[in-house]
Amino acid sequence: MQQFADASSCWKAILSDVSKNRGLLSVIRKFVRENTNPANISFGTSGWRGELGTDFTFHTVRIVTSAIIEMCKGNDPSVMGALGVSDFREFRQRGVIVGHDNRFLGQDFAYEVIGLLQENGIRAWYAGEAPTPEFSAGIEMLHAACSVNLTPSHNPSNYAGFKFNPSDGGPAGPEITKRIEEIANRMMGSSPVPGPAKTAHIETVDLDNLYIRFLNERKTLDLSRIRNFVNREHCMICIDHIHGSTRGCITKILGTSQNIVSLRTGDDYLFGGVAPEPSGKNMEGIEKVLKESPARFRLGVFMDPDGDRIRFADGDMQIPMNYFGAMAFHFLHIYKRISGIVATSVGTSTLVNAIAEKLNIPVKETKVGFKYFRPFLLPESRERAIVAFEESDGISGYNHTLEKDALFGLLLGIEMMAVTGKNLSGYLHDIMDEFGYYYPDRSGIAVSPGLVGGPLIQKLSRIQEKYNKGTVLMSGKVQRRIKDVITIDGTKLVFDDGSWLMIRPSGTEPKVRFYIEARTEEDKKAVFELAERITREAIGERG
Repeated sequence: MQQFADASSCWKAILSDVSKNRGLLSVIRKFVRENTNPANISFGTSGWRGELGTDFTFHTVRIVTSAIIEMCKGNDPSVMGALGVSDFREFRQRGVIVGHDNRFLGQDFAYEVIGLLQENGIRAWYAGEAPTPEFSAGIEMLHAACSVNLTPSHNPSNYAGFKFNPSDGGPAGPEITKRIEEIANRMMGSSPVPGPAKTAHIETVDLDNLYIRFLNERKTLDLSRIRNFVNREHCMICIDHIHGSTRGCITKILGTSQNIVSLRTGDDYLFGGVAPEPSGKNMEGIEKVLKESPARFRLGVFMDPDGDRIRFADGDMQIPMNYFGAMAFHFLHIYKRISGIVATSVGTSTLVNAIAEKLNIPVKETKVGFKYFRPFLLPESRERAIVAFEESDGISGYNHTLEKDALFGLLLGIEMMAVTGKNLSGYLHDIMDEFGYYYPDRSGIAVSPGLVGGPLIQKLSRIQEKYNKGTVLMSGKVQRRIKDVITIDGTKLVFDDGSWLMIRPSGTEPKVRFYIEARTEEDKKAVFELAERITREAIGERG
């Protein structure tokens, strides 16, 4: 067998031809087990992620788990308050749900975590393969202290990840993650380090059933109406699971139906060599099924491997979250009479703002990252969200989980059809006819790796210094006046015709991301070109 100096070079060979080099996963397994090099632990917008065998190994997972245990044993009031438990004794008794997505060695990593928890007298449930939103619902239904979900979400197959959710079911906040990082990174350079942990009796939990109970108790969705629609109407529901953890979930929720077609449900740690994320390319299989179907009602969705992101199509058009989130708000408020506010990230289409303005509903715009919606999704919140969504395909709703939830999105889409009697594109066109047409999109440019972090943030800050309210500039052949400047996350320039652009550094890559919205499809190119021109000017490059 070919020799490799490290896991990264092995992954490069595997990903160059996954069908030919799939057998090299045995080499990755060896690196995962034997590599004890330290890694820098950093929790991003949704957990810690790293390359399998390089910085995500049994050694580093044991250290992160040990850091969580040490953090809880410390009984720091601010940490325990953020966790939602009084002390370590309560944490041990309420326990931890542990599971994984479909990634390579997921069960092995989960057993390592469970073994360390059990060695410290902490109750642990093993959930097996399950989607992220089911962990959130399971925490609430079991009254557990937290969950550990071993997933890197939509990252490529060479990645693994570690999501930690406290007792409210939402993504862990900085009060928790910063403390885990601090302890884990200290442990990386110290000895002794935790060795392999042996599991005692494995206590399993069925998160699918807990999730169904959760839906029935919360009543935001009408499961009876949804099931009746799927079974009785002339419809086609096509779901692409990309070999991920949502496979099988919908059958358990809705039952077996000839009107439901599931794609890519087999085991494949390498996802057939594609990036397992919502994208136009990954929607092709769904669109083929829908276009060939004679059904009156058609709905197709792509769910990422851990089931927290979703993209829609109906055979006539793709419906990104920018549109679906606005539709969800309109539906839940107008048809289901749910009141409250709308929570969106700052890079989201202003279609929802236009609807909310006419309906006299407040809109709360947050930084990019679903964790920033927590204040509006908690049951005790004074300003409760009717819907919370971000343009990167994440959504949750009133009285639902604090995590983004692709299963919720699919079920809500079906209920929309059942109630309105229309496919999603028809419902969307009705909404736009009433509230206006908006055309969002996103792109970006690569920058020098040396710019990442403080230097790039400093250079991009020049944008908000130069472009103030009232500034007039040219976009294509159109003169635009800046109506508003929003600096919640990056710099967002809103123009007098309702179009806008937002420029922000990527949190994970040497890139600058552009989020734009035009009022016509034809104008998108001009707004993108303006965003790129402003960015290159700020970082000292010529376009």
